[in-house]
Amino acid sequence: MTALTLIADPVARGVGRLVAAPGPIEALGWRRDDARLLVASRSGGGVIDATFADLPEFLTAGDVLVVNTSATLPAAVTTEDGLLLHVSSELPGGLRLVELRRPANRGAGSLPFTESRPGTIALPGGGSARLLAPFPAGAPARLWVAQLDLPGGLLAYLADHGRPIRYGEDARAWPLDAYQTVFASEAGSAEMASAARGFTPELVTALVARGIVFAPIVLHCGVSSPETGEAPQPERYRVSAASALLVNAARHDRRRVIAVGTTATRAIETVADEAGFVHPGEGWTELVISPQRGIRAVDGLVTGWHEPEASHLDLIDAVAGRQTLERSYAAAVKLGYRGHEFGDFHLILPDVPHRA
Repeated sequence: MTALTLIADPVARGVGRLVAAPGPIEALGWRRDDARLLVASRSGGGVIDATFADLPEFLTAGDVLVVNTSATLPAAVTTEDGLLLHVSSELPGGLRLVELRRPANRGAGSLPFTESRPGTIALPGGGSARLLAPFPAGAPARLWVAQLDLPGGLLAYLADHGRPIRYGEDARAWPLDAYQTVFASEAGSAEMASAARGFTPELVTALVARGIVFAPIVLHCGVSSPETGEAPQPERYRVSAASALLVNAARHDRRRVIAVGTTATRAIETVADEAGFVHPGEGWTELVISPQRGIRAVDGLVTGWHEPEASHLDLIDAVAGRQTLERSYAAAVKLGYRGHEFGDFHLILPDVPHRA
């Protein structure tokens, strides 16, 4: 059992920038649940420096973990002109959002490309992408509404010609398995729902043995906006009647509902009414969660560490509160936590963290 260290009242200094994790923790010979976990509460006090494997110690029998079962696609395709096409969210009518980027000068990542124009882009294997209009209308041409013509269909084509999306000058090439979570079962995300990356089969078993309930949802993640901090784009989701029932029963019994990731939060909050009652539903969500909008059905959150410009921080602020958010980031920077999709984790609870 890893020792749990209480960090007494770290000074809030705003949301700092964490050093990005260079790659998956398992590439160093560790388990995924060996990643670090900072535990904080909205009620104030210090934070706890733990590991993800310690998660059961902070949960109580009957707590519900809402998890995203979307699997990551190899959504980056090199065009015939040597650019990178990122295949993002599905839109109604069979259209897709896409983003064009240019390969980094070094490493396997990519950098912004701002010279996109309407027209048809040739892809390998006889595929093509027809750029129709910038998204949203009138915005700088980063995201485009596109019509894809891919031999064999999207999944088969990306399996043959795609690779995982990577950003930055120094990004390294990791296999697609590194971008999947233990819950991944339905392909559809352009990028990984990374807040669930710390879960292992052994940890899931330990949580179930403690009486923790899992409520699966699906939200297919679009591309992120690492340079611009834009609001989230429309994303396709599904919340089943069974999962809605699990969440509503927990709320009725005053048990905690903890979303694993901003994607799970967005899906559940999309179908929650003003009283916090969750309804089954599916479709496309355009919900933007902010401190002003607040949260209705979620009590806590498992998340990663984001860039100061990231729109995810508005959602986390809505769950945690500004003081808790700043206190946690100050502690994470001081303790050397790592950010980005392969980085460490943050557990936000409504009450003072305690060991079960």
